[in-house]
Formats: sequence, structure tokens, C-alpha cells
Amino acid sequence: MEYRRFGDTLVVRLDPGEEITEQMRALAQREHLLLANVQGLGAVSQFTAGVYDLEKKQFLPREYRGTYEIVSLTGTINTMGGEFYCHLHMSAAGEDGLVVGGHLNRAVISATGELVVTQIQGRVDRRRDPDVGLNLFQF
Repeated sequence: MEYRRFGDTLVVRLDPGEEITEQMRALAQREHLLLANVQGLGAVSQFTAGVYDLEKKQFLPREYRGTYEIVSLTGTINTMGGEFYCHLHMSAAGEDGLVVGGHLNRAVISATGELVVTQIQGRVDRRRDPDVGLNLFQF
């Protein structure tokens, strides 16, 4: 990963073999990011994404392997219990042109990843909501 800071905005390049969520953790720790918006695109060779089943209160992840272009990568960096927390969603198109995605668990860059991370001055922690079963913003 290489990046450059421009005020509150970080322009990030991820390299082949790097995992997106691990790199977001490393960036947040290096740059002391407590709250930020993440946007990106690029290409991945494998990723795990899914949807949340509200009745079962669990994620239903699916693993994808192959040649994929990231159509959209969006989310937040913030904290939960004062510790790093990253919530990302990703959509990616395969060779067949079909787009798949959802809540991102992990993704490995194949060619490059281009991310723009915008630091927000402030802090928003998360807490577990037992009714929904998710870690929600706590204001």
C-alpha cells in the first residue's frame, strides 16, 4: 500500500496480493483515523461478501474467485469500544458481466486498488443492537 495525504483526504493505492480490510486497518492505525468515509475501485482475484439475514441474525457470506472488477467499494472507518472498526460494502463484475457483492468480509487485490479515504473530524463509536443483531452507530 502506498498513499498520499491531501488535507483530510488520503489517496491510496493497494497492490496485488494485499487484502483490503487489513490495509484499511493499517491505514487507520498509521493515520489515527477514528472516523472516515471510504470509496474505491480496482480489481480483485478473490473476495467474500454477503447479505445479512435479519430473522437468523447472521451474515450469509459467499466466496468468489476469479477475475473481478470492483464496480463500487464504499463504507466507513470508525470505532467500536474505542477500537478500529471498518464497515465496507463492495460490488464487483466478473468476466460474464454479472455484478455480485454485499457486505465485504475480505478481498484480495489482483491488479490494483484505488481508494479515496476522507477523514471526518469527530468520532462515532458503535454498539451491538440486540434487536437487530448488528453493530450500529452510537451517537
